[in-house]
Amino acid sequence: MIATKAFGRTGHLSTRTIFGAASLSQVTQDEADSTLEVLLNYGVNHVDTAANYGDAELLIGPWMKDYRQKFFLATKTDKRTYREAKEELHRSLERLQVDSVDLWQMHLLVDPKEWEVAMGPGGALEAFIEAREEGLTRFLGVTGHGLNTPSIHLRSLERFNFDSVLFPFNYQLMQNPQYAAAVKQLLSVCKNKQVAVQTIKSLSAGPWGDQEQTRATWYQPLEEQGDIDLAVHWVLSQPQLFLNTVGDIHLLPKVLDAAARYEHGPSQAEMKNMLERVGVQPIFE
Repeated sequence: MIATKAFGRTGHLSTRTIFGAASLSQVTQDEADSTLEVLLNYGVNHVDTAANYGDAELLIGPWMKDYRQKFFLATKTDKRTYREAKEELHRSLERLQVDSVDLWQMHLLVDPKEWEVAMGPGGALEAFIEAREEGLTRFLGVTGHGLNTPSIHLRSLERFNFDSVLFPFNYQLMQNPQYAAAVKQLLSVCKNKQVAVQTIKSLSAGPWGDQEQTRATWYQPLEEQGDIDLAVHWVLSQPQLFLNTVGDIHLLPKVLDAAARYEHGPSQAEMKNMLERVGVQPIFE
């Protein structure tokens, strides 16, 4: 089974690996239901989806009849105005077949102009606060992709006391001094505020480039179990972090297997060797 830890100040003991439901964006209900069995076998108790993950919310909906109480359920919206965000939350609740979610997140909030809209008068933040007051969600978060994400999250936490953040995090990314410094600052703020910290892109090996895309992930992922072990164990060795799983259901069992066997993190030498051996490349410029 996979270890659990407190998800920030929410009071929920979430598994260190959170199911990233982007992996359900282009699968069938039968494939989704098989994935549910994998999650249950490993004791995963936290599901993270989004309104724009294809049909993921629709596929998760049937699970909720029997398993709603087993999962901390999170979804996201990339809408930036009050009206659009409110409408999308109600659509998400309908698709998920639930009356409320545990965590609602502002999705991909990294563009400065979009940030101003979302956080300003008539912006999505007003819908978020209202949804929490109405009991449609218990907690509120913010997510992002790209190199400016940690800095934008710091700005978001100054504007509002969000309960969680989500951003890219892997060994290769953390070799970027500017990115590493911003992450360190963000982690310090999150620790002081008891904000839950979710990470993505743990298995990133580089862009697809001219190669045929053989996985559902938008980046080329690590494939071998030994390499996945190193990547997963390196993230889990950072005690503050949760690891959101890979966006491909066929790689998911390898990630969960690695997490279930976690005892300690790999050495710097092991990680450097893996990067050189696999030829890991940056996915963000």
